[in-house]
Amino acid sequence: MATQTIGIIVNGATGRIGSTQHLANALVPIMREGGLALGNDRLLPRLLLVGRDADRLAAVAQDHGLENWTTDLDSALSDSDCSIFFDAAATQQRLTVLEKALAAGKHIYSEKPVAPTAAQGLALLEKAQARGLKHGAVEDKVHLPGLQKLAALIRADALGRIVGFRLEFGWWVFDGSDRPAQRPSWNYRAGGGGLILDMYPHWRYVIETIIGRIVRVASAEWIATPERIDEQGVRYPVAVEDSATTMVELEGGAFGTILSSWATRVRRDDLLTLQVDGTKGSAVAGLHRCHVQSAAQTPAIAHFSVMKDIDADYRSEWVDAPALAAYRNPYRVGWEQFLRHVAEDAPFSAPLLEGAKSVQLAEACYKSDRERRWVELEPLSL
Repeated sequence: MATQTIGIIVNGATGRIGSTQHLANALVPIMREGGLALGNDRLLPRLLLVGRDADRLAAVAQDHGLENWTTDLDSALSDSDCSIFFDAAATQQRLTVLEKALAAGKHIYSEKPVAPTAAQGLALLEKAQARGLKHGAVEDKVHLPGLQKLAALIRADALGRIVGFRLEFGWWVFDGSDRPAQRPSWNYRAGGGGLILDMYPHWRYVIETIIGRIVRVASAEWIATPERIDEQGVRYPVAVEDSATTMVELEGGAFGTILSSWATRVRRDDLLTLQVDGTKGSAVAGLHRCHVQSAAQTPAIAHFSVMKDIDADYRSEWVDAPALAAYRNPYRVGWEQFLRHVAEDAPFSAPLLEGAKSVQLAEACYKSDRERRWVELEPLSL
């Protein structure tokens, strides 16, 4: 069995997503296992870490047993041994660095959002195609076990015709005064921050992969926490939304809602829950668990009391969805697919077009809030 190497520039290697998810849970395990099997051969990643802080980069490299790192992005892009450029750095610089990577002849794989606007995402796609380069956007959430179980139920027609859905997400992010904030301050600043731009790209591919295509939205956003304290202890005004709600119409006529907030306390089954209702049953998925109630198990709720709590247990008629045969880390699933896409032209489910569609949803929600109306999402293509 022959082993071939493939050079990957990991930009934003010191960030939480870059170091914890893409390195620790995906690329480094692939390397430690001797590479990715490709027929009778193996493909072994060779990583070049890039970031702005030399000390932090050196520490991340040491933690993962890696040798190559640099704070010079241009130098990294000039390395002819690296054929893939991956970006998990700050959203504000993403478009610029992806354009530079394409100009340097690199295949690109990117965290979301792939660009500030859908039009810029399509322009990236056009440049990649013109140069004959592979491209992709990270779509990890759809590979979570709870959502995989939900998707399996829908594929098996266990829920019947879909009549509606409800997606709820969020937790309380401290403002930094009493306890440290759990999210970086750039999430709350103009020019790249905002809950919709940060999280709705995930909700787009989750909804469209599992349930159906989004055709129009009516959305509202607001700032629940107007002031916060940044990493340097400086108080600053929040410039972008930390909460949003959206009504969604799917192709075929079903409707659903999205409620997301960084200013809510959790009293749900999970940080993220997606309930899908159908004529044959309903299912509620979290990150790992999924519960289902068939039509036969649905109770005939006929009464209630305004005078006393009748102590109804509405969860008792729900059962666990069938377990998955196997489960792998969602970030690793994406990397293995993309590496096969680059190395042997295998199909890849999330090219840049999908990333542009995700940005299109965020743009439509902002426009809906601004103009106080439903906004259509036309099919995207070059």
